[in-house]
Amino acid sequence: MLNKFMYKFLFLILVSHVFSDDQGEIIEFMSSSPFSFYHIITNLENEIDQEVYGTLRFPDNLNQDNLPMVLGINGSKNWASHHLEYLAMFREMGYATFELHSFNSRNVESTVGSQTQVTTAMMILDAYRALEKLRYDPRINADNVAMIGWSLGGGAVLFSAWKPIMDAISPSLRFKAHLAFYPPCLVDLDLVSFSSSPIHILIGELDNWVSSEACEDLVYKLNEEGVDINIDIYEGSHHGFDREGPLYIEKNGYKTGECQFNMRSDGALLMNFFNIPMTTPLRQKIALAMCAKRGPTIGGNPKARENSFKFAKNFMEKHLIIR
Repeated sequence: MLNKFMYKFLFLILVSHVFSDDQGEIIEFMSSSPFSFYHIITNLENEIDQEVYGTLRFPDNLNQDNLPMVLGINGSKNWASHHLEYLAMFREMGYATFELHSFNSRNVESTVGSQTQVTTAMMILDAYRALEKLRYDPRINADNVAMIGWSLGGGAVLFSAWKPIMDAISPSLRFKAHLAFYPPCLVDLDLVSFSSSPIHILIGELDNWVSSEACEDLVYKLNEEGVDINIDIYEGSHHGFDREGPLYIEKNGYKTGECQFNMRSDGALLMNFFNIPMTTPLRQKIALAMCAKRGPTIGGNPKARENSFKFAKNFMEKHLIIR
């Protein structure tokens, strides 16, 4: 417990120092820790409760009533300064923001190199549980909430729109729009059934942590089935193109460009041999060991960074209504 509250304290100091004097409100709620989509769809009621929190912030000098909101989900390296820059921009536009702390709530600093301590499934469930909590807050218009996420969090944003997951968690809840930065798109879906809310992917052409080609293929296949999804690929850019700083090799990270898994309608990802469901951490590690190498490149690209901030601003202006 001490570690969890220390994460809260240090994170609030960072945000208040860099972005504003507003330390925000800690919002706590109950979630759980399903390892995979399969566990959400088939066994959610038996998952053990997990206390999760997030930080709710409001724009300055605005009436805090019935506001649209952007919910943010971090990547495998936890929250970073460029993530917070987007949320600060959204508050300047008049939106409330919510930083989801799936990692810190579980005393996890990073999942780079393992991807098992906090998973996409856990983050998706946390996001919906947060929305469920905030729907009773008169300051937030729960029908006017968009998502933004990066890398692992981008995957959560993308697949939070998959109907089998939505129906298993809460059929009455949905997000207004989904903006996913460089998500893992390494799935072939047995069941293509998505929310009617718009989905957009932003990814670097040279990304070798996740694959721009895989995302492009996924978008094409979903478009063929009538899903409202689009993609922008930034030329000459790598993973994390919207951060500041030079390129470097993340030696413990996975290069997943050669990985592609079938996903059943019950959410189970299948290994490429014997169709074994990847429903445990060990099975997932074995599957990644068979297709992924180590040492992806990560780093900023000034032109792509500038364009992605502009796109994010326009995307939210288009889909979130300020009354």
